[in-house]
Amino acid sequence: MSSQIVLKETEDKMKKMLEAINHQLSSVRTGRANAGMVENIRVDYYGASTPLRQLANITIPEPRLIVIGPWDASALKAVEKAIGESDLGIAPVIDGKQVKLAVPPLTRERREELVKIVHKVAEEGRVSARSIRRDANDRAKQLEKDKAITEDDRTTTMDGIQKLTDKYIQMIDQVQSSKEKDLTQG
Repeated sequence: MSSQIVLKETEDKMKKMLEAINHQLSSVRTGRANAGMVENIRVDYYGASTPLRQLANITIPEPRLIVIGPWDASALKAVEKAIGESDLGIAPVIDGKQVKLAVPPLTRERREELVKIVHKVAEEGRVSARSIRRDANDRAKQLEKDKAITEDDRTTTMDGIQKLTDKYIQMIDQVQSSKEKDLTQG
């Protein structure tokens, strides 16, 4: 195993961690409608717990409206029930063959709670990035100890790992800042 493989695996892990953070934050509700708010709600569809995005077309015709059109009309009641039982806090309304969700503006208190959630998710991401860095540094040290790489290679690898860590922590900070801006201005 070379130092390049350690760097490549480290970057792959950091990319996955950033994707997970983006996914978690997409479900945090801002004042605007967003498909990410509902696409992972689980619907009991013929006895199977199925994500809503696999059962319906989700559209945002207006900034504060989500329209969910199940492909199977018989799933309409199940979709309505799943949304009603979710922690979304929006009452679903059946309108013909679709479910409409009017996204209400957020109260100041709710915005503050959501900003705290965003901060917590971002901090968990930073901790995860540092953990990935620690593991990669340990692998680089082990490679040197096993005489697979030289001391210079280990130093270069650890510098590369630190640069990756700094880059991904900066990306987490940007995602956090953007989401907090959406919450406080939305």
